[in-house]
Amino acid sequence: MPLSPDSARTTAAPARRSAWPAVAIAAAGFGLTLLVFYPGVMTFDAKYVYLDIAKGMYGDWQSPVMTLVWKLIDPLAPGPASMFVLIATLYWLGFGLLAVTLARRSIWPAIALLVLALSPPAFVFVGIIWRDMLLANAWLLAAALAFAVADRGPKLRVPVQGVALALLALGVLLRPNALIAAPILAAYILWPAQFSCKRAAILFVPAMIAFYLLIQIAYYGALGATRQHPLQTLLVFDLGGISHFTKENQFPGTWTEDDSQRIMNRCYKSSEWDIYWRLDPCRFVMNKLEQEQKLFGTPAVTKAWLSAILNHPIAYLEHRSAFFWHFLSADNLTMWTYNIEEPDKPILDGRPAIVAIMAIDAVLKPTPLLRTGTWLLVCIAAGAVAWRRRDRPAGAFALAVGASGAVFALSYFAFGVASDFRYGYWAVLAGLSGAVAALTPRSP
Repeated sequence: MPLSPDSARTTAAPARRSAWPAVAIAAAGFGLTLLVFYPGVMTFDAKYVYLDIAKGMYGDWQSPVMTLVWKLIDPLAPGPASMFVLIATLYWLGFGLLAVTLARRSIWPAIALLVLALSPPAFVFVGIIWRDMLLANAWLLAAALAFAVADRGPKLRVPVQGVALALLALGVLLRPNALIAAPILAAYILWPAQFSCKRAAILFVPAMIAFYLLIQIAYYGALGATRQHPLQTLLVFDLGGISHFTKENQFPGTWTEDDSQRIMNRCYKSSEWDIYWRLDPCRFVMNKLEQEQKLFGTPAVTKAWLSAILNHPIAYLEHRSAFFWHFLSADNLTMWTYNIEEPDKPILDGRPAIVAIMAIDAVLKPTPLLRTGTWLLVCIAAGAVAWRRRDRPAGAFALAVGASGAVFALSYFAFGVASDFRYGYWAVLAGLSGAVAALTPRSP
């Protein structure tokens, strides 16, 4: 029931006072992030995006939208700094706004959330420039914005919801497989006061279609992105996996007996597709497909992939299950620690703060805290706890982000080609924020 004017005035001042500790901690967290990571850690993926700015081109191997965003903000601080500051700002705006909103109900969950924002599974990645960090932080802020205005009137709520939907769309444009999880958040952003599974189900397919069309329009219409066929990396990986499990070479084209034997018995790694592309002894696969036989990016690869799945569905499931288990449970790449510009030097010149963060990451890397499967379970648990409170703003938020984080992680069963921990980063932020919101006491 809406508050009367007198009640609203009576409760407004205490609510504002309770928010100040959250604001102060979030501001301190942002400052600490700058101290530890500035100007940001450049990765190979980020470097390729940045080089596209200089070339004046947009390619779809990475995200052309990330190239555009970086191009727009680069004059503010050329190089990695501009993108790093954007990622860090989104991170602390998302956690800070969520904490302030929770503080209106209880200050302790707000403080707990900000302490968790400084915990290794989330914090050690804030300074690493990957599009996965930008996506997750944009989505966190989108959900926090919707939560903050869930009980406000349409004059404020509608424009804020518009900003949240724009951030949601940005995430999809950064990593297209996110369109599977995006409709859940879209339903929440549109109706943040309560989460209706029926509404979300009705919206799901139309929203997926809309996001897919948005990708086509933004990539190839507005930006004129060069088609580099990133989807076919998935097909190559699947063809290699099916070849391994069937002991029959499924790749199109002409191959020697020695080639086929290596493909079937020596090339397959359940962790990633890169062995067919840039790693010995099997880089010959992409060399033949792309350079010699000119098949990569053509319908021949798609046709071979469809035929292999239809003829060997069990082998396909064995391959995808092997990959997904590795993605969820193996000791995969976590924090990026390699200086790509000066390989003989440590990242960020080995400053004490980054050395400490790297040491924490190394200690925790073998533990469940840095396993995507752990955060998939946290997301599911947060949604389950919030289920009975889905008709209230905090419960709706927890259920929406938990479900979105879980679906996002699960999407890699079909679409994953590498198993780095960063690919599940949205599940980490969704799990942390969703769990705290799910456990927040009911407001009076």
